[in-house]
Amino acid sequence: MPLYTKTGDEGETGLFGNRRVSKDDLRIEAYGVIDELNSCLGVLRSETLDPQTEARIQQMQNLLFECGADLATDGGCASVPAVTHAIAQMETWIDESEVELPPLRNFILPGGSRAAGLLHVARTIARRAERRFWTLAKVAHDVPRPIGVLLNRMSDLFFSWARRANVRAGVADVPWTRQKSN
Repeated sequence: MPLYTKTGDEGETGLFGNRRVSKDDLRIEAYGVIDELNSCLGVLRSETLDPQTEARIQQMQNLLFECGADLATDGGCASVPAVTHAIAQMETWIDESEVELPPLRNFILPGGSRAAGLLHVARTIARRAERRFWTLAKVAHDVPRPIGVLLNRMSDLFFSWARRANVRAGVADVPWTRQKSN
């Protein structure tokens, strides 16, 4: 069987269970941004990372794949036990990361080291995935709410890890400065 099926050539796609929806359906958009986040994490893993961070990112990728499958399934909720556990786990990871960081005294711009920059990209994609999830949740009441919480925690984690990546690389965070008008 070829990779191309031609079943989506008219702007529709199938959910698990064979229901057809428009490719711009809120459900497709929500799991599509989760897929985008997962791909971003794959790029991040191509960087030289410490083994613990590498393993944690791969763990998140596997979980994001499960979340996407749940969103692609009407009433899908198989990921909920793992998502609930991961939320608590990520809070622990954030706390561990924050111990290594100086107090944040001003807003920072994305950047610094390459790894920090990629973590900021992951953070912003996670925020977009979260927004798309909650837009879907307003109309599809069968989506598991913990997925939205997970995406929120992930974005917080990526912010902390971006700052930590800069500290570990010996690179300062980039402070935001207000532009003066002429």
